[in-house]
Amino acid sequence: MQKILLTALLSILESVSFTRKDGQYLRWDYRSGRQIKSRAFDKGKIYNFEEAITIKLEEIINDLQGDEKQLSLFNDNLIKSGNVKLYQGSCLNILPKIESNQYTAMITSPPYCNRYDYTRTYALELALLGVDEEKLRQLRQELLSCTVENKEKALLEINNDWEKAIKICDNNQLLQTILRYLSYQKEIKKLNNNGILRMVKGYFYEMSCVIQESFRILKDDGFLFMVNDNVRYAGASISIDLILSKIAENLGFMIEKILVLPNGKGNSSQQMGTHGRKPLRKCVYVWRKKGPTLIIKNI
Repeated sequence: MQKILLTALLSILESVSFTRKDGQYLRWDYRSGRQIKSRAFDKGKIYNFEEAITIKLEEIINDLQGDEKQLSLFNDNLIKSGNVKLYQGSCLNILPKIESNQYTAMITSPPYCNRYDYTRTYALELALLGVDEEKLRQLRQELLSCTVENKEKALLEINNDWEKAIKICDNNQLLQTILRYLSYQKEIKKLNNNGILRMVKGYFYEMSCVIQESFRILKDDGFLFMVNDNVRYAGASISIDLILSKIAENLGFMIEKILVLPNGKGNSSQQMGTHGRKPLRKCVYVWRKKGPTLIIKNI
């Protein structure tokens, strides 16, 4: 019962607060009393605790006991119960501990290379769970690099088997061209944040290590499905889909499909103001771990 109530409490925090999640951070309502430099923001109705928790608990009860039938995406006759195991920690630390050839499929939506700091976006929830400022900074650095505050990780100290993944990034021409361009933009002071270069490099090198581990723990002919966004910095569109798929191919995956979602993602107001609007692809990658080739000889 305590866990159910805690889950309900976590889900209503934003509705009873003076904040709303807004991309990279929490935006403060003008009623918070905080000094607002930009135009005053009104998030709308702010619920009191009793009203919000009652609504949420009624939703939970209706989901469990309601008259409406919960439809399934799959044939109920084919659904089998499996064991669910939750791991707490960074994928960079958890994946190397998992035995090889364990899974027939992996589905993931990793952090995008878009400067979003998820430790700030979920600051309310983390605070309720007892994460103080020191733990928050530690958590931010343990996450996959996706914000300008991430420092460079010593990947080979985490796992010395990642030399292959790192070398593949070193030899990826498109990636290295982008890094050289961002380095030049940093030198001439055209990057709006000097941490962008470090973040982009860290993102691809760390993702390469994640892809290597994913390949290892998948069974032969197993699939990896990934949702990800392309991004744009200093006017340069970075093809996350093509670079990661090439890295995956170099690590042994077959690139079955890159499914482009119908609505292209927009750019930040800073990018559009300087370089114009250019829609960016949001994709689902479908990669397959190649199984051993079967050779049949006539005798």
